[in-house]
Amino acid sequence: MSKFKNSFFYVGVIGGFTALMYWIVLLGAKLEQGRDIIIPNTGRTQWQEFIDSLAHNLGHPLAILLAQIVTIILVARFFGWICKKIGQPTVIGEIIAGIVLGPSFIGLHFPEFSTTLFPPDSLGNLQFLSQIGLILFMFVIGMELDLKVLKNKAHDAVVISHASIIIPFALGMGLAYYIYQSFAPTGVQFSSFALFLGIAMSITAFPVLARIVQERSLHKTRLGTLVITCAAADDITAWCLLAAVIAIVKAGSFVSALYIIAMAALYVLLMIKVVRPFLTRIGNLHQTKESLSKPIVAIFFLTLIISSYATEVIGIHALFGAFMAGAIMPENIKFRNIFIEKVEDVALVLLLPLFFVFTGLRTEIGLLNDPYLWKVTSLIILIAVVGKFLGSAIAAKFVGQNWKDSLVIGALMNTRGLMELVVLNIGYDLGVLTPEIFAMMVIMALVTTFMTGPALDLFNWVFKSKGAEIPLEISQGNKFRMLVSFANPERGKSLLRLANSFVRKLNGNALVTAMHLSPTNELHHYNVEEYEKESFTPIIEESERLNQKITTLFKASNDIDSDITEVANKGEYDLLLIGLGQSIFEGSILGKVLGFTTRFINPEKLFNQVTGKESLFENSPFDERTRNILNKSKVPVGVLIDKDFSDTETVFIPVFSEHDTFLIQFAQKLINNSESQITILDVAGQLKNNAELKEKIRAIEQKAPNHISLLTERIIDKEFLADQRLMIVSIESWKKLVDSKSLWLSDIPSTLILKDSI
Repeated sequence: MSKFKNSFFYVGVIGGFTALMYWIVLLGAKLEQGRDIIIPNTGRTQWQEFIDSLAHNLGHPLAILLAQIVTIILVARFFGWICKKIGQPTVIGEIIAGIVLGPSFIGLHFPEFSTTLFPPDSLGNLQFLSQIGLILFMFVIGMELDLKVLKNKAHDAVVISHASIIIPFALGMGLAYYIYQSFAPTGVQFSSFALFLGIAMSITAFPVLARIVQERSLHKTRLGTLVITCAAADDITAWCLLAAVIAIVKAGSFVSALYIIAMAALYVLLMIKVVRPFLTRIGNLHQTKESLSKPIVAIFFLTLIISSYATEVIGIHALFGAFMAGAIMPENIKFRNIFIEKVEDVALVLLLPLFFVFTGLRTEIGLLNDPYLWKVTSLIILIAVVGKFLGSAIAAKFVGQNWKDSLVIGALMNTRGLMELVVLNIGYDLGVLTPEIFAMMVIMALVTTFMTGPALDLFNWVFKSKGAEIPLEISQGNKFRMLVSFANPERGKSLLRLANSFVRKLNGNALVTAMHLSPTNELHHYNVEEYEKESFTPIIEESERLNQKITTLFKASNDIDSDITEVANKGEYDLLLIGLGQSIFEGSILGKVLGFTTRFINPEKLFNQVTGKESLFENSPFDERTRNILNKSKVPVGVLIDKDFSDTETVFIPVFSEHDTFLIQFAQKLINNSESQITILDVAGQLKNNAELKEKIRAIEQKAPNHISLLTERIIDKEFLADQRLMIVSIESWKKLVDSKSLWLSDIPSTLILKDSI
């Protein structure tokens, strides 16, 4: 009755007031009498008017800006994904995306499209948004600096860092002497041109370096700690030098710049001695998400904005103020994590790609249309590599590092990436760099960042070092070896309970490894150990409850599914257990449309077709990551569909074909180690015709007659399924169950889907 009552009220209110509005319009029409009402008549049809209105809306500055943002994010993600697949930092792909969207490619081959998407009068909006993204990014970089590390490792790190700055700085100024007359803008002093070339040569990309260190599992080593400290010291020194260089360029002379430098020094002193203690006090009182209210967040954002504004007014650029605001944030790690999470996604995903494309729109590689210009570009790259790489390596060797570690430090410090683009854009805006030099320096930034990974691989190969590889367990006799890879601790606990069921009574003849790989872009170098502890604490507690010994393996990964299979294959595990992920293409109409589209536009599918694995997993009910693991793994893989899995007291195994024979060995392990009650369902009558399968079941019956039973009925009721704790099924059989849309699929308990070894 209440339902009808609400419906009548809704219809009455909507209908009554609609009629009232119509009546008011009719009365209002009578008021028009005697007034000169002009109805425009353009002679166009209503459809033409609609088209004109649509065209006008498409040309509105906001519509253009939104179209630019959508295009930029999609293209940046695509090229970032490509670089990720070939083992390069995603920042390289994002820089390339900017160049592709700029005049070097799209503007050259599709000028009308480029002019429509990036009209000249729209670039101002793009620039301001990209600057906001840079300010937020530099704020995060400042927060990621661990000043405690600098204090502990200051001596060696400062020697290496300052050597890696002064040597390329001097070489850059030497280069400026030879190319000043040919490439310096008219009216720019030599000192300004030389100082900017010097600072551009001496920059290191701290964020890219930190992520490479994580990906290669160096963050826990002495070398990793040293190189992170060197990069942090380099970052602080380089930004202070950049602020001084900007002051000199704007003032026109060193003496005039002293006023700006004095103001900057006063600003830094104020931030450290006055603002920092105040922020530290707030951070200590509000270090949880619940206590970090909006007024408190506003205080820190105001600090960021005021600091950026102050340095911009002083004359040393707003980015230095953003960096300084991040550096003086409370040292409490929990507080910094919370604040970084608030800022980082918007800065890195939404706004920072705008900066890459804005840089790409300025980069005209087509200007380098002469062999001489490419020779100059090669000379710039050579001097940049010699100055930064050799300068760092020689300094590292001088302070006592061996040659292998010295070369690794040199290769990592030679990474320039995004930070180089920031410096170049500042120089371009100040009129110190010409478009030709700007394009050459962007190419140098790409090359020096790209070469870092291959250089590290080369040094590891030359020195026969395995330190950068994923640690693997050494094979130990006939032990049954299981690898449990989990994404979150709760899923990991279920997988560990399942693993324990297979090895519970092996009395030391089993080895269980719990592995957690985390995406590199979700970790920060200063809190990796804390994150690892949080991830494994529930797993270790569960292993103690089960009385199951485990070894743990953690790594920051740039390609999780490939690294999982690499560990499993190289470690020669007897079973890899993973959880089933969720596909983003399920659960909605749009998702299914996108999922259908990706079946045709999908590089992974092409790879699977080439390797001959597409037929097994095509249209499979698994998400992309699970499919990739199944494709690449050479060891048996178990995929757990977890429905509150607790134990293996009762297990149900449907047999659809002779390929399901390998499942019996896992049933036997469950019987031997967990005394499970196994029920085998002969779905397609395979037991009658398969002598091998019958023999395996008979052997189990002789040893454990009360733990295995056979069902030949093909109809299973809900009561039977309700008594089962786990179903074990092969991938082929699971696909048949899903394709048949069996009515009892929804009543299936937790399911272990197994793939046999290759």
